[in-house]
Amino acid sequence: MKQDFLAGAATAAHQVEGNNIHSDNWVMENLEHATFKERSGDAVDHYNRYEEDIRLLAKAGCNVYRFSIEWARIEPEEGAFSEEELDHYRKVIDCCIENQIVPIITLHHFSSPAWLIGKGGWCSDYAADAFACYAEYVMQNLNRKLPYVCTINEANMGFQLHKVIEDMMKAMQRAGSVQVGLNMDMDAMMVGVREQAEAFGCDPDHIHTFLAPRSLEVFVMKAHQKACEAIRKAAPETKVGLTLSLFDYQAEEGGRETAEQLWYEDFRFYLPYIQNDDFLGVQNYSRKIITADGPKEPAADAPLTQMGYEDYPASIGHVLEKVSREYSGDLIVTENGIATDDDERRCAFIEEAFAGVRRCAENGIPVKGYCYWSLLDNFEWQEGFAKTFGLIAVDRSTQKRYPKRSLSVLGKMKLQMNEI
Repeated sequence: MKQDFLAGAATAAHQVEGNNIHSDNWVMENLEHATFKERSGDAVDHYNRYEEDIRLLAKAGCNVYRFSIEWARIEPEEGAFSEEELDHYRKVIDCCIENQIVPIITLHHFSSPAWLIGKGGWCSDYAADAFACYAEYVMQNLNRKLPYVCTINEANMGFQLHKVIEDMMKAMQRAGSVQVGLNMDMDAMMVGVREQAEAFGCDPDHIHTFLAPRSLEVFVMKAHQKACEAIRKAAPETKVGLTLSLFDYQAEEGGRETAEQLWYEDFRFYLPYIQNDDFLGVQNYSRKIITADGPKEPAADAPLTQMGYEDYPASIGHVLEKVSREYSGDLIVTENGIATDDDERRCAFIEEAFAGVRRCAENGIPVKGYCYWSLLDNFEWQEGFAKTFGLIAVDRSTQKRYPKRSLSVLGKMKLQMNEI
């Protein structure tokens, strides 16, 4: 029997659950000189309203939900695991299954326990061992069969942010350079670094979870590999992988060499560490046009998203094609979407993106699913709540949900993919 194509949406715990008080992001948001435009607070209260949100996803005809388990909830203090919080995520998984939704879980989606940062963050083998211990606890004790588990979300984001910060130090200006909400006020950042170091009780060089130069990315990859070993031991039936943030690099005359170098930095560097994974989560939002002088700004008349990068839904199909030439495992689009207050544009974006995904599937590329980012309008990290990616709007004064037409369009796309 042919497996149905998986089509649905994604979220990240810290961005939707609310009151993640034991995490590094919570600490950073609540500092006097925080670089966050606002605090996450109750977020969109998905922690208490997940049943309603999952039912809305299922009602629209979707059949997959990618969400993250929050490490800081499961292990709020080093070595002290919370059975109560783990039971919460069991209930989320059960709700998915009851609604014929395939759960894809992510074990780390940017936010880390505050105690981990106090011990130096992701800059040593200690983090890899701690992460593997957490992964082993979750998989041994969930007592649920899971088809897919992502270890680390956008494991290459640390180096992408590192490059942006280097460029900021040189030019003090670069927009739309990473696929994540980031507020680059350098003066505020430097004050924030000192405050964070004091709050976490660690060296200022070690306060960031992922702002890592290339030499430190090896520790992130070791954490992934150790977590994979732990997951396979505890749940051998589960397929394991990670996700990468990938741009569609398009070279103009004189730009091919630079485009190839950027692709190496974003993707090829990680290949030796993921070749034995069962699948790769592909995350893409836009393209970058590369000239002899490097990346160029979008054309003056190019449509832009709220995040400042080009609205270019065809990029996901191009990236899937490029990845498939070098990676032989299954592919899942674990994030792809648009930040806009125009839902009709979101509907068109989804249809255009799916045209590329469908072309890949028809050409034999093993793309198994598509998770739109995101299910809900949510907390976009340092950018706060102003950026609206969601298929469901939320009135945060009441936490009332308002499904958008784009949610039903996504469900229709699933039906089309099943016709292949």
